[in-house]
Amino acid sequence: MVTVVFGGSGFVGTHLIRKLVAAGESVVSLDLKPQRETLSGVRYVIGDVRDLKSFTVEGPVTRIYNFAAIHTTPGHPFWEYYDTNINGAIEVTRWAHENSVPEIVFTSSISVYGPSEQTKTEEITPAPESAYGYSKLMAERIHRIWFDVVPGRKLVVVRPAVVFGRGERGNFTRLAKLLQKGFFIYPGRKDTIKACVYVEDLIASFDFALSLPDATITYNAAYPERYTLEQIIDLFIGQHFPAAKTYMIPRAVVVGIAATLKHLGGSKIGIHPDRVMKLVRSTDVYPGVLTARGFTFPHNLKGGLQRWSDESNKAFD
Repeated sequence: MVTVVFGGSGFVGTHLIRKLVAAGESVVSLDLKPQRETLSGVRYVIGDVRDLKSFTVEGPVTRIYNFAAIHTTPGHPFWEYYDTNINGAIEVTRWAHENSVPEIVFTSSISVYGPSEQTKTEEITPAPESAYGYSKLMAERIHRIWFDVVPGRKLVVVRPAVVFGRGERGNFTRLAKLLQKGFFIYPGRKDTIKACVYVEDLIASFDFALSLPDATITYNAAYPERYTLEQIIDLFIGQHFPAAKTYMIPRAVVVGIAATLKHLGGSKIGIHPDRVMKLVRSTDVYPGVLTARGFTFPHNLKGGLQRWSDESNKAFD
C-alpha cells in the first residue's frame, strides 16, 4: 500500500511526509523541486504534475495528497496559475482514475472566496477575483468530476487560510523577520482579520476529515478565533520579540514606499505593494464545517507560534 504526495517537496508536503513516515507508511513524492529533506522509506521523484504519463508506482495506491500548485502572489504571470493549477488537477485526477486510487485529499485555498470584510463559511458562494483563486476553484471542480465518475471514492477538499510553521517562507516568516529586526509597521489599520493555521494543525484536520463517514467534504482550515493582525503581532512580540516596536503609518505612505522599493529591487526581499494591501484586507474565514463536526485544533495561534519557535530554535525559518 502506497501513499502518493504530489507537491511533496513543498512546505505542507514536507511536514506531511514526515508524519506519514513516522506512522510507517510507504510514500512516493513527486515534485518539480528536490526534496527539502530525505527520509528513509520515501521514493522521491522529480516530475511535472502537468505530465504524469511516465509516472508509475509499484503496488496499489491507497491515497493521493495533491498539494502541487503555483500559489505565491504576487510572483507569477496570471497564465501560470491556470497552466499549473488546472492542468495539474486534470492530470492528477486522470492518473488517479487510471490507477484506481480510491481517495484524494486536495488543498484548494480561501482565495476562492475573493477579498471582502465579510465572514466566510463554507456556505458562502465562492467569488474569486485573482487568477490564483479562479484556478483553485476550477481545480476543485475537476477533482469533483473525478469523485462523481465512480461510486465509492472519497474526496477531501481543504481550503486553508495562511499556513505557518517551520519552512513556510511566506507571510508569517516575513513578519517574524521584521520583528527580529526590531520593528513592525502597521499600514493604516490594526484590526484586519488574518485567518491562519499552524501546519501541524492543518495536517491534523486532514486526518479528521478522512475519518468521517462522508464520501466527500469541503472545509475551511483556519482557527475559529479569527485573529486580527494586531493580535498576531502582539503574540509574536509578547512571546518571542519583546524588544520589537510597532508603528502606525498611513496606508498610502506605506504603499508608496513599497512601490519605490519594488523598483529598487525590494520585491526580492519580500517588499511589494500587493503584499502591503494583503495586510489591510481581511481574510475573515471561519471553519464552520470542522466546528460543526466536533473537530478541535490541537493548538491555537499562541501554541502554534511556540511550536514553530521550538522547532526552529527561535530562528523562525
